[in-house]
Amino acid sequence: MGKNLVIVESPAKAKTIEGYLGKDFEVKSSYGHVRDLPKDDSAIDIENGFQPTYEISKDKKDVVKELKKLAKAAETIYLASDDDREGEAISWHLSEALDLDDAKTRRIVFREITKNAIQNAIQNPRGIDIDLVNAQQARRILDRLVGFELSPILWKKIKGGLSAGRVQSVAVRLVVEREREIANFTPESSFRITAEFNLEGGKILKAELPKKFKTEDEAMSFLQKCNGADFSIENLETKPAKKSPAPPFTTSTLQQEASRKLGFSVARTMSVAQKLYEAGKISYMRTDSLNLSDEALNGAAAAINSNYGEKYAHRRVFKTKKAGAQEAHEAIRPTNFGTQTAGKDDAEKRLYDLIWKRAIASQMSEAQLEKTTATIGVSTADEKLVAKGEVVKFDGFLKVYIESTDDENGEEENTNMLPPLTVGQVLDLKEILAKQGFTRHPPRYTEASLVKKLEEMGIGRPSTYAPTISTVQKRNYVEKDAREGKERISIECRLKDGDIKRVEATEITGAEKNKLFPTNTAMVVNDFLVDHFPNVIDYSFTADVEQQFDDIAQGKTVWNKMIDNFYGGFHSTVEKSADLDRASVNQVREIGEDPKSGEKIYARHGKYGAYVQKGELVEGEEKPQYASLKHGQFMDTINLEEALELFKLPREVGTFEDKPMVAAVGRFGPYIRHDGKFVSIKKEQDPLTITEDEAVQLILDKREADANKYIKTFDEDENVAVLNGRWGPYIKFGKKNVKIPKDVVPEELTFEQCKELADKAPEKKGRGGKKAATKKPAAKKKK
Repeated sequence: MGKNLVIVESPAKAKTIEGYLGKDFEVKSSYGHVRDLPKDDSAIDIENGFQPTYEISKDKKDVVKELKKLAKAAETIYLASDDDREGEAISWHLSEALDLDDAKTRRIVFREITKNAIQNAIQNPRGIDIDLVNAQQARRILDRLVGFELSPILWKKIKGGLSAGRVQSVAVRLVVEREREIANFTPESSFRITAEFNLEGGKILKAELPKKFKTEDEAMSFLQKCNGADFSIENLETKPAKKSPAPPFTTSTLQQEASRKLGFSVARTMSVAQKLYEAGKISYMRTDSLNLSDEALNGAAAAINSNYGEKYAHRRVFKTKKAGAQEAHEAIRPTNFGTQTAGKDDAEKRLYDLIWKRAIASQMSEAQLEKTTATIGVSTADEKLVAKGEVVKFDGFLKVYIESTDDENGEEENTNMLPPLTVGQVLDLKEILAKQGFTRHPPRYTEASLVKKLEEMGIGRPSTYAPTISTVQKRNYVEKDAREGKERISIECRLKDGDIKRVEATEITGAEKNKLFPTNTAMVVNDFLVDHFPNVIDYSFTADVEQQFDDIAQGKTVWNKMIDNFYGGFHSTVEKSADLDRASVNQVREIGEDPKSGEKIYARHGKYGAYVQKGELVEGEEKPQYASLKHGQFMDTINLEEALELFKLPREVGTFEDKPMVAAVGRFGPYIRHDGKFVSIKKEQDPLTITEDEAVQLILDKREADANKYIKTFDEDENVAVLNGRWGPYIKFGKKNVKIPKDVVPEELTFEQCKELADKAPEKKGRGGKKAATKKPAAKKKK
């Protein structure tokens, strides 16, 4: 009698599960999806209810062959992919691709990889949930139709190689609109008043005026009133307060907190969490539920009682407010609360620690606080100063965990532990400071705060956040970047020892780190889509489509009818777009006139990105002057002064080895040209100000890097070489890059061996551009 075959998605998961099931079970991995839509026009039959055609992926043919053989010999086949729509679809595709016998096939699900969970799943199998499969199919087919019909339009009307997507384009729109909000923001200033008083024993009492003054004159007038005034405690008010813990993590909140506390990108968080899940350390990491099972609640209570004592335990059930959340699923939690440390490397250990603390804290007592407010009277003014203090009477969950927040207003509440005070107590003024502050523009998104926004708007689901954030960056619509701040003058007026002094201080404002910036391409594409395909990237429409996927998953909606409702109007708009004039699409903005020549200066978007143009293109006359925009400059906001600076490039920096070094900006950014070769200028360097010495150093560094790059060259052909690359040694054979087999020593390769490997290597498929634009769309069109 054959063994029982269990099929999971990943080898790591297979290894963990095999240890729990014993000798009668063989656990194998499908390495994810085994089938997908083909990339040609046979993918979707639109005229027959959007029926998809699937094919086994080339890299999965051997996997399918092995699994077929094992399934044929197995007594029972258990399909054990993840317990969500994507996992359900993987099981269905496996069933179809392996031609499994329904009589001996079982679908099993679990939300954590523990012995109990796996054995319970084996004892409680079910069939494949076709509603979940259809929800996944609907998403895949709809996204294919949108991407394959929109992308060629972008190639024709804007530039080759661009892409559009139902969720990715909405995410880009959010980033573009935020950038424009920032560009149109005018900061307003006000003056914040803070005071310090000397108390006995060298202690200091800090206080603040509850209101801010709009002008310097008002602030100065208040300081003058305070000069020589008496200050005393007029009122003391003490109130009890409580703080409650945050709920355990969902996918979105884990991504946000790992970003704030650990500095992890969204993709890294999900990758590390996946490893912890597959090792059986945490529950499933794609979830929008706040629910914890009774078993988990009991485990948390036991760990709290053991580590901190009974008074710290407080059983708490959280309900998910979000419609459509899977309450049968659980929040992200440790599989064993008794395990405080887990993970193979530092990243896994840190993320596990965060998950453990958050889940444990959610089941702990509230923190008991005492808040004190002291009102301080000023003998010469009607205004009152206020000092606030907070004392923790019982730490409760704070003993374990404090939730971070995105600091978006830049000002912390002046809360501290107040020293003993009494009503009527006269205070000795140390100083009063009136400091000018400015309102801040809306914050740029981080990866995590963009996920938070998408979730709030009902766009995307736990499984789509990380891929969406990665896609918009890979496709050069959004950059995660840092920007240096700019200098700004702010005014400080200080009353001390009976004297008021005014000083102008220089501060750096607007510095950004790991924030998301749109590219100029993103702005042009976004404006085109908003103007001509408003439905596709409408926020409420996109959220409504997500709700319709949920309805399909619950059996309330027929999947191809849902797609049909969308496709008719969408395809009609696609057909109308053929009449659009390319010149009307590309964004052109008149910046001003050159003060010397009187020629008009424009910002434009072209084949290689954004640039400025001086003069008109007139046949038979001298061509206009062009200059690429620098990194961080936007067509929307570049001004005349900045544009004129760009026309100073190319600029001769100096000479090296009796040959000129020229600084310029090109399609791939700023560079130095020397002796026919090009060297990239570093991000922190400016082609307009780079020095001769800095340029020489860049050239020398590039030569050294090139010398280390070459492992071997060949007399037979100078276009063939064995090189060191980013991912290890490889062969460059003309325009072809060829992998070197693991059992081959790169240094020992002969020219003939290189040629043989190059001949065997598959041709690389083109992406976008003219060739791709000639390909047929993904499906036959309705007549």
